[in-house]
Amino acid sequence: MKKIVLSTAVVFALSLASCNNTTQPQEGQAEASAEQLTTETGVSGTFNIEPTSVVEWKGSKPTGSHNGTIALKSGSFTLENGKVSGEFVLDMNSITVTDLTEDKGKLDLEAHLKGTGEADKADHFFNVGQYPTGTFKLTAFDGTNVTGDLTLKGKTKTISFPATLTVTDSSVTLESKPFEINRVDYGVNYNSGSVFGDLKDRLINDEVELVVKVSAKK
Repeated sequence: MKKIVLSTAVVFALSLASCNNTTQPQEGQAEASAEQLTTETGVSGTFNIEPTSVVEWKGSKPTGSHNGTIALKSGSFTLENGKVSGEFVLDMNSITVTDLTEDKGKLDLEAHLKGTGEADKADHFFNVGQYPTGTFKLTAFDGTNVTGDLTLKGKTKTISFPATLTVTDSSVTLESKPFEINRVDYGVNYNSGSVFGDLKDRLINDEVELVVKVSAKK
């Protein structure tokens, strides 16, 4: 089995700034640039995501934080002519809070994030009734950073984040370092200090931390 790992050794301090291109080949693995990815290994084709693929999230405010997951509904990587691309669908109805139990408000927070509780709160966060899915279109990988277009609530922004991409004859995995997006870019404005004034202890930070973990097989 041929295997190649492309990754970054840069310590990522929760920013989307560009990093220097570094690779860390493991023992028995070949080193290659993004352009050499398929030509060096001879791997090509479409790799469909596994059900375990997930995006981990963490939202914070001055008084604390919450974290959870969003499942990927569908998607695939395509390797062709030395390039890697991909399109992925996020199931926004799968938003889960993992740091709370039901007796501590887990279900209430999940409903608030989804907008499935009280009608006047439907658009506070992700409004899954109107926007049941999000998408990410992977457009480039330079050996260090993934770049692509993230769409949430009908709004699209190009983002970049450091990640490790591992390719074998039969699988592709992508795991990111922690990185941040600004929720206001996607119309998620509830209790944002950059949108509303004098929120005091009701303030929720605009930045949401994400970690992407995607596995795919032929």
